[in-house]
Amino acid sequence: MDKIIDILDSIAYEKGLKIEDVENALKEALIKTAEKMVDSTLRFDAEIDRPNKKLELFQKIEVVPNDDERLTEDGLDQYENIISKENYISIDEAKKIDESLEIGDFVNYDLEFENMGRNAATILHNNFEYRVQRFLEESLLSKYKNKVGKTISGSVTRVDRQENTFVEIGEVKGMLPRKSRIKGESFKVGDTVKAVVRGVNIDKTNGLVVEISRTSPKFLESLLKSEVPELKDEIIAIEASARIPGSRAKIALSTTDATVDPIGSIVGVKGVRIGAVSRQLSGENIDCVEYSNVPEMFIARALSPAIISSVKIEKHAEGNEKGKAIVTIPGDQKSKAIGKSGLNIRLASMLTKYEIELKEIGGASVGGSSESKEQEKTTDTASLEALFK
Repeated sequence: MDKIIDILDSIAYEKGLKIEDVENALKEALIKTAEKMVDSTLRFDAEIDRPNKKLELFQKIEVVPNDDERLTEDGLDQYENIISKENYISIDEAKKIDESLEIGDFVNYDLEFENMGRNAATILHNNFEYRVQRFLEESLLSKYKNKVGKTISGSVTRVDRQENTFVEIGEVKGMLPRKSRIKGESFKVGDTVKAVVRGVNIDKTNGLVVEISRTSPKFLESLLKSEVPELKDEIIAIEASARIPGSRAKIALSTTDATVDPIGSIVGVKGVRIGAVSRQLSGENIDCVEYSNVPEMFIARALSPAIISSVKIEKHAEGNEKGKAIVTIPGDQKSKAIGKSGLNIRLASMLTKYEIELKEIGGASVGGSSESKEQEKTTDTASLEALFK
């Protein structure tokens, strides 16, 4: 036991834990061991004496008034959390031990752990190991919660029958669910996977698991930040983003510097910056639009490359927090606004959070032809968007 301090320091260093947490784990384990080996109805405590490199275990007895009911078995019935009168000593008896003791103080009786036998050592070891593991999980949980929204990379260690991909990320496991994988992608053991941290949880079977995603808009944003210094320096900000993973994405950009072109900075010379990000997303096309605080302007820009004639906002549309936007467009711009398979209008709706309805100039609202019916469906993006948060 005289080497206990060195052992604790070594464990804290190897596990990357605070020394205070490791010390608390040992003290809690000692108390539990004493309760098991001596008497679970008694109060115990432990202290670590660093200067003398000693570990102290003792029984605690509270000093109470001479007429305190807790000094008798009958008087204990009304105290649900007290199960032994041995936890108390009268003030008169306490004064015989130490004149300086007052009511509320504790008399401590030292216990020799070495005298408890080999079973006590086994119980202590198991309790200590369990508590260190809990502290380790809490430390890792806090560490990776701070990484939510950031990109990490790791090596694939396993792919299960449900096609969930397990990735080794430092000291923890990362899990890339099938739903969070870009359509058409597949991974095998040994592949390196880059993804964004979506969440952290403790699984009964696998322990601490970091859920990662390649379909989240946050992954796109994180990749852009790694390629564009102006985003890192917060000269340019991504105000909103929306993706149909593997197909197309839209990002809304703003800048704090009037001399900086946010779209040009993201795209880069000859598209080198945005091209590098697109290649990491299986060739996903990325549209950049300039953000505006004016909803009508923002919606018009989000529907690019279509040229919009006017936008009218109808508040409090059913199922939409912001409302509906009635967008008037020339007839020859309808197909551009809708986009191939309705991708453009879907993404515009996801980006702006408005339900979008198109109307042709001089005609009825879009909704008669088969193409129009397809368009009507594309404006309902709630369930689609939920998949890629």
